[in-house]
Amino acid sequence: MRSSITRWTGLGSIALVFCACAEPEYEVAGEPGTALPGLSARALERFEKGRTLFEHGWTPEEGLGPTYVQDRCTSCHDVPSSGGTSPEGLTKFAFGCDPLASQGGDILQRQQTPLFMVHGSGPEYYPAEADIHVTLHPSMLYGLGLIEAVPDEDILSREDPDDLNGDGISGRVGRTEDGRLARLGRKASTASIVELVDAALITEIGVTTPRFPVEETVNGEPVPPESDPVADPEVDEETVALIADFIRFLAPLAPETPATDAVRDTLRWGAEVFEAIGCEQCHVRTLTTGPNEEPALDRKTIRLYSDLLLHDMGPEMAGMCGPAASPTELRTEKLMGIRHRIDYLHDGRATGVGQAILFHGGEGAASRDAFAGLRPDARAYLLRFLISL
Repeated sequence: MRSSITRWTGLGSIALVFCACAEPEYEVAGEPGTALPGLSARALERFEKGRTLFEHGWTPEEGLGPTYVQDRCTSCHDVPSSGGTSPEGLTKFAFGCDPLASQGGDILQRQQTPLFMVHGSGPEYYPAEADIHVTLHPSMLYGLGLIEAVPDEDILSREDPDDLNGDGISGRVGRTEDGRLARLGRKASTASIVELVDAALITEIGVTTPRFPVEETVNGEPVPPESDPVADPEVDEETVALIADFIRFLAPLAPETPATDAVRDTLRWGAEVFEAIGCEQCHVRTLTTGPNEEPALDRKTIRLYSDLLLHDMGPEMAGMCGPAASPTELRTEKLMGIRHRIDYLHDGRATGVGQAILFHGGEGAASRDAFAGLRPDARAYLLRFLISL
């Protein structure tokens, strides 16, 4: 039996009816920072080697900088464990949808190495023409390997760019600059974990790779050779691949296990409200991976709560563009692991889950308004359900 929104917005006393749909089995979940269950011995070895690199603090002698954001991956991904989030923010800027590549790119690198302090012109600053400034808060990386392994056709099957079914939801896939289907990143701009690592090394740590073998400019000015004596590329493909494998093989986070029957009932009612007000139209509960040579990634179900599509969230949520995303479009945020977050929404503007819902606009406006109209008990059930994920 499908719940009706009227059950949760009426003023009178009502009987609570459970959703009769069967609970699916969730085969893949773990504690923060642990490896996927069932990893092959070789994959587990690469996971541990990759963890060492992920937690490693790079030095100027290894290629750090010469300007950079942080010196290690865990500066932005360590809460509640390696691979998580952080209170550290990433400052980005642009001129409209122009990432200002000629001015050194769209990420502000405030730190600099000692050699660059001597030979360079100082840390990066906002270009005068930049009219957009955004501070993004790090996403959790748990379960990314499973997200990467979801077949393209499954994501494409949920597209409705012209809202042909008239439900007010018109999600569409993100694309890379060269047109490939993308599913990673706030703007669904990256297709693979290797590409995610490559981009983070060059733009956030300042380490060149075989894919990006040239140092970025600093506000458009080339890096003085004497300020960066390490030969490029500063890391090899295997280093990139090991970091990517650590991320790829991180287990998705398990939801809370109800301690009592009363808690179990509360979470069921919260899940019913979640569906009734339309949240599952974008925050799709589960996705399943396709065939994969790594057993731990092979045809596994993940409780993700995301369709991995771009949705227009209205002018209040506007910010940076993506290769195929407008300023107001964001990829549906995965709710898996939300109980471990320390802030909410892409820029951390919300202090709690309820406030994050109320910031929804555009395609999320109907669910936002339905949330605002819930009875107090129904709203409490919903929020308790969400912080159990």
